[in-house]
Amino acid sequence: MIVPIVAYGDPVLRKVAKDIDENYPKLDALIENMFDTMYGARGIGLAAPQIGLPIRIFIVDATPFEDDEDLSEEEQKLVAEFKKVFINAKIISEEGDEWAFNEGCLSIPDINEDVFRQPKITIEYYDADFKKHTETYEGIVARIIQHEYDHIEGILFTDKLSSLKKRLIKGKLSNISKGKIDVKYRMKFPLAKKKR
Repeated sequence: MIVPIVAYGDPVLRKVAKDIDENYPKLDALIENMFDTMYGARGIGLAAPQIGLPIRIFIVDATPFEDDEDLSEEEQKLVAEFKKVFINAKIISEEGDEWAFNEGCLSIPDINEDVFRQPKITIEYYDADFKKHTETYEGIVARIIQHEYDHIEGILFTDKLSSLKKRLIKGKLSNISKGKIDVKYRMKFPLAKKKR
């Protein structure tokens, strides 16, 4: 079931999300709804705070990048099969020289900016069956995970921009929070005026 994506300006996007356990009510249905919602919005990642839940779950499906000619053959192979659920994730380390990549966010539609992140991460998390994993990722997969991980830490990609860039997009961000934007998927706008 597709649920509305919470727009920039909603306080839930600024909360550090809480861990859950395997008894979290209707967890399978929640994960299924998150995938439906992400695909409905043509996204490659979605975190629970983006659907209004301050809990530590995010999903990633990197398969749209499998035909990206900028990726190495090895990376193309990895993204072609990369679809995962991350529960109670904790990034243990980030390594390497930061590199820029143009990022966007389903909660902040129509804004894309270059964000600098380190290329290699090691992350500890539980999968949908509550099996624990510690894995290392590099390149585009690491980038997507870092973006979604930030969501469960209450951080948005716009926080990582220069103060000049932040000033330049301030008006756009304000319009997003008020619902003054044309979006092709369901959204919930925190400051939108209710129609009477």
